[in-house]
Amino acid sequence: MADGPDRIPGARAVTSPLHRPEWEYVPGVPMEDLRRTDWEILERQRPVFYAENQADAVLRMFDTMREEPTFGYRVNNYQHCLQAATRAYLDRRDEEDIVVALLHDIGFVVVPSRHGAFAAELLGPYVSERNRWMLQRHQVFGDHHVKEFPRLFDPEGRERWRGHEFFDWGAEFAEKYDQGAIDPRFESAPLDLFVPMVRRLFSRRPRTIPTE
Repeated sequence: MADGPDRIPGARAVTSPLHRPEWEYVPGVPMEDLRRTDWEILERQRPVFYAENQADAVLRMFDTMREEPTFGYRVNNYQHCLQAATRAYLDRRDEEDIVVALLHDIGFVVVPSRHGAFAAELLGPYVSERNRWMLQRHQVFGDHHVKEFPRLFDPEGRERWRGHEFFDWGAEFAEKYDQGAIDPRFESAPLDLFVPMVRRLFSRRPRTIPTE
């Protein structure tokens, strides 16, 4: 880019390295210029890239919360999630439930009002419908435990799902692994305990989630 009125200070052109040295770049810029052979290259390399990078990307995202301050709770969101996962581990839940507990609030700061849906979108292809359903609604199930919260519109909002096959799991998760996991005296397991579980979960073949 030449110097001039349209040049942004510090701007530079970049070509990123390939994940594997034997892979190919596609030449098309922009996407509408890509040809079928280009898309075939991308679709051959894409699933391997995701399989070898997604778990690490999620763990890096989770770890960014480690030193975050808190707006009033005595533990931050990182510690809250570790507490939730540790409680699930001590209750001998299966690995999927433990990872769901660890990551249920991974979007708490970046998408506060929709962090349940965020977690459901992230984990949904890799977990059971039971856990995807719970993640989507765990904020509403949590409202049952905060009846004195001044901006709470409907503390019994969870009742709209009473009778659903996953209602009891939503209620149990909120009670046992969410609303109480803010205790500064609780001794959480280190993240290292859960890292292999996260890797195994994201190594599953992702399922297709119907559009709702």
